[in-house]
Amino acid sequence: MKILRALLIGLSILLFPTFASAQDYPAKPIRLIVPFPPGGPNDIIARVIGQRMSELAKQPVVIDNRGGQGGVLGTEAVAKAAPDGYTIAISSAGALAISPVMEKVAYDTLKDLAPVTLVATVPEMLVVASNVPAKNIGELIALARAQPGKLNFASSGPGSLPHLAGELFKLTAKLDIVHVPYRGANPAMQDLMGGRVDYLCDIITTAKPQIDAGTVKPIAILTRERSKVLPDVPTAIEQGFEVEAYTWNAFFLPKGTPEAIVQKLNRATVEAMKTPAVREKLESAGLVFVSDDRTTPDYLAKFVQSEIVKWAAPIKAGNISVD
Repeated sequence: MKILRALLIGLSILLFPTFASAQDYPAKPIRLIVPFPPGGPNDIIARVIGQRMSELAKQPVVIDNRGGQGGVLGTEAVAKAAPDGYTIAISSAGALAISPVMEKVAYDTLKDLAPVTLVATVPEMLVVASNVPAKNIGELIALARAQPGKLNFASSGPGSLPHLAGELFKLTAKLDIVHVPYRGANPAMQDLMGGRVDYLCDIITTAKPQIDAGTVKPIAILTRERSKVLPDVPTAIEQGFEVEAYTWNAFFLPKGTPEAIVQKLNRATVEAMKTPAVREKLESAGLVFVSDDRTTPDYLAKFVQSEIVKWAAPIKAGNISVD
C-alpha cells in the first residue's frame, strides 16, 4: 500500500508540476524588473508596492532597474525570463503600447507577456508658457487657428507619451502646430518656463511643481476626471474637447506562467495597492489608482489591446518614429 501511495504521489508531481509549484509559491525572492533608471515614477511605484508585496508574500521583492530604450529593454528581459513567477515587470504605456507600434521590438506585448494587474494611471495635462495669451483650450485652439504653423509644442523626445499626447491634441483639433522635440522632460519644461515654446503635454507629477510656482499656466487635465492634487484645473472633456491622454503602470509576468501563480500574484498586488500607506504616498504624487473592476488580468489584457489601437492613430497620422 505504501509503495502504491508513493507511486501515485510521484505520478501526480510528474503530471501536475505547475500545480505543485503554485501551491508553494512564492518559495524564494521575487525579482521585480523596473525598465527605467532609479527615481522615476515606475521605480517609485515598484519600491512602494514591492515593499508591501514582500510583507504579504513573506518573501523579498528585489528591485532590478533595467533602463534603456524607453522601457523596452527591461520589458524584453521579462518576456524572455522563465515563466515560473519569480521574474515580474512593472512596465508602462510607452514600452507596452507605443514602442511596439513605432519600432521593431523583440517581444509581442499581447503574445509574450502574461498580464497580472493594472495599477494606476498618471494624467497628462496641457500647460502653456506664461506669455501665451490663452486661459483654456478654446482660447488656445483659436490662437493656433489664427496663426497656422506659428505655435509650437515641446516634448521629451520623438515618440514619447508627451509627444503623442501633443499630436493627439493637434490631430483632434485639426491644428497646424510645430513639434519641438527635446532630450528629456526637464529641458522641455525649462524652455516652456522661458517662453521659448508655447505649450507642453506632460504628466501631472512633473508639471505640478511648476504650476504651483506659477512659472507655467495649466490649461487642462487630459483625463475624464479632475485630479485630486490639482482640483481647480478643469479637464479637456469639461471644456468640450474629447481627448484623453495618460500614462499607466501595470504588472506583467512572462507568458506561460501557471494561471494559479498569476492569480496569487494578482491578489497580493491588489492587496498591496489597497494598503492606506501605499495609497497615500502614491496619490500625493498624482497617481490615480484604478477601480477594483480594472484590476483583473482579463481586464488588463483587453485594456492594453485598446491602448495599442488608440496610440496607433496619432503615430500613423504624424508619421512618428523614434529617429
